[in-house]
Amino acid sequence: MLQIRTEYLAAGANRHPSTADWDESGILAFGADRNVALWQPQNEESRGVFEILSGHEDIVNAVKFIPGSSNTLLTGSVDKNLIIWKKNTKSGYWENSQTLNHQDSNYHQSSINCLAVAAGANIFASGAADGTVKIWSLDENNVASLRQSITVSPRFFPLALALSLLAGTTDSYVLAVAGTKDIIQLYVLDSEIGPEFNFKATLAGHEGWIRSLEFTRESNSPDSDLLLSSASQDKYIRLWRIHQGKELPAAAASADPSLGAFLPGKSLSNKAHRFKAQGLDFSATFEALLLGHEDWIYSTRWRSGNDKLQLLSASADNSLAIWEADSTTGVWVTITRLGEISAEKGSTTATGSTGGFWAGLWSPSGETVVSLGRTGSWRLWNFNVEQDRWLQGIGTSGHTQSVTGIAWSKEGDYLLSTSSDQTTRLHAIWKRGENKSWHEIARPQIHGYDLNCIDCLGTSQFVSGADEKLLRVFSEPKAVANLLSKLCGIGGSHIEQKPDAANMPVLGLSNKAIEAVDDDVEITNGNSNGRDAFDPASIVHKSTLDLSQPPSEEHLSRHTLWPEIEKLYGHGYEISALATSHDGSLIATACKASSIDHAVVRLFETKDWLEIKPPLTAHSLTVTRLRFSADDKYILSVGRDRKWAVFERDAEQKAIYKLKESDPKGHTRMILDAAWAPTPFPLFATAGRDKKVNIWAKEEGAADFTCKAKISETHPVTAVDFLDKMVRDGVAYLAVGLETGFLAVHSLNVKNGFVMQMLAVRLPSIHPNPSKAITQLAWKPVKGQTDGEVDMELAIASEDSSLRVYSYKPESSVS
Repeated sequence: MLQIRTEYLAAGANRHPSTADWDESGILAFGADRNVALWQPQNEESRGVFEILSGHEDIVNAVKFIPGSSNTLLTGSVDKNLIIWKKNTKSGYWENSQTLNHQDSNYHQSSINCLAVAAGANIFASGAADGTVKIWSLDENNVASLRQSITVSPRFFPLALALSLLAGTTDSYVLAVAGTKDIIQLYVLDSEIGPEFNFKATLAGHEGWIRSLEFTRESNSPDSDLLLSSASQDKYIRLWRIHQGKELPAAAASADPSLGAFLPGKSLSNKAHRFKAQGLDFSATFEALLLGHEDWIYSTRWRSGNDKLQLLSASADNSLAIWEADSTTGVWVTITRLGEISAEKGSTTATGSTGGFWAGLWSPSGETVVSLGRTGSWRLWNFNVEQDRWLQGIGTSGHTQSVTGIAWSKEGDYLLSTSSDQTTRLHAIWKRGENKSWHEIARPQIHGYDLNCIDCLGTSQFVSGADEKLLRVFSEPKAVANLLSKLCGIGGSHIEQKPDAANMPVLGLSNKAIEAVDDDVEITNGNSNGRDAFDPASIVHKSTLDLSQPPSEEHLSRHTLWPEIEKLYGHGYEISALATSHDGSLIATACKASSIDHAVVRLFETKDWLEIKPPLTAHSLTVTRLRFSADDKYILSVGRDRKWAVFERDAEQKAIYKLKESDPKGHTRMILDAAWAPTPFPLFATAGRDKKVNIWAKEEGAADFTCKAKISETHPVTAVDFLDKMVRDGVAYLAVGLETGFLAVHSLNVKNGFVMQMLAVRLPSIHPNPSKAITQLAWKPVKGQTDGEVDMELAIASEDSSLRVYSYKPESSVS
């Protein structure tokens, strides 16, 4: 049996204003593709995601904790389903307690966009693109049943909901609904009349879609007025007051008409909307207009448990704003602005933009705020009382699309990953005393094409291939080398000879090396006619590159790029596979192909970056994987044409390879992956869509490779990889990943008739496997360890946008 432990989980958050919620227990849950990721932002160990929940079949849009119940979580998805998650008090892991499936025709029949809960309530609301709002009842065990369905289409589709108990009542609630129109609808549940919500008022004033609604009480008094915040794509926030009593609140009765001057040609309406509940009179009136953002506003959140009312807003203008009413005038003003406060907008440069903030959240204590950006990363700020200011802390990040390729550095010090989100990311362990935690330390490549494959080249270079016809080679800059040395204890060679950093020119795809300047150097932007004007992105101060903790999202995207040192041409279509030799002298590449002419393997030598001709021919369709054997004597290629081919190196000319052997019927369907084993004789595994893993070996004295063993799986096998050292005498470990996300480790005994055995694994959690296909597996290189004492770490890339690193340890009972 193998003991397994989760070392690292990375997943980027979905771009949706309702995709995250922060519970009073300190857990922040957010949608990550079709999964739900759990993170503790205020964890002193600065660990990122600690658990990933799988259950949905499509993108998770809405996430809400049940207030006062720190062990119940609601999630809604594009798959039209609602899931109620509960924390298992014994195991500590979260489990799917109930799925409200769209197959019931009374439930949602389209993508679920928003959820609303209220403290102490036994009901919650959900809104979907089917134009309905569903009201659900919860019993004492938090099991949900449908209570009411409200149709708001064809008027609009709900994008935001807010639910609250009405002041002075025991079980009467007000529900605010808004979405793809510029109005807010109020529905009221009067417990004396019946158990259903009834339409009471329409609040008008916004001029664009409304993306966020939230209620709060004006004070801690149970009879205090309710305030409703609404955030809109018209760049404004409006506050509305729900007051209990026949008299109108003072602000509405004496509204200053001159306030209309803020909006050209518009006046602010102070019309009172009256309704009753439990025999009490209520009025809903406009309270205030908050101006300050320069782009769409995606979310607003009230700070709880504070003497002063504060509102946090997140906007597409790349900023978070904290609003507070002035103590003398009562006018709402911005007291703090966080984020990227500059004239640089999202379309200016690829590295200078964040694309805006999609969500902002308060911590339960109100001492920390986080924001979600376009890149799926979370930024974090903590309030420092001594300095009386907000200081940026350590957030978490991850890919937002399928992770297509992973590669460990040659020494196994760090892990590189590429993705369809058009980024390459470097992950490593931040070491500080006894504490160790994984983080994204650098973002070497931000591209304009989806990235498909990657491999390391030497100790400080890598090559990547994308949906373009060329490959790009990158070299580590001094800034990243110093960061890895300082934070991770990874010693870089010849640091002083490297360029300081890199940047990407406007409208460019190639990272250019730049030099850092001292802090006291005065920078002038050319002469008066602008001829010598410079690109601000090309200037960076040395102090900016000197960090004492893992970089923030802004720093990652601006200052950790690697300069591009070479482009490799020759292919006619998108790059599909690449591999580098273990000695770093060769790069083998292939591209997507539907004919023999393009289904070739091209070799490039890394001394002068020239192609070695002629290319290697064996396949007729796309080559899906290339692998060099441990001694670089062989190159293995597999493809969609169901064929594998082995090329052997010339005994005298080390850069020349020739076809040694191939099998046109290696599998009955396309072959998706392959890997060499660390055996004394050539042995490799191939994985196919025919649900088979075949083991091929050429034993001593044999002329050809023959199939020695087969593993039959339940679904297509999409990834395989051998640990690069034998675990015991004659035993190799093979990791196998399936299209369903299932992961298994097999032992192969080459001394005992090539017997294959799936190893039992003690799982780290209820959901240890990805929820979509595993795209690539990579064992960490084993350094200087004797047989039988191997520390094994496996990196797992998946289509569900998650990147995982698991450590395996054989138990003594393993025979």
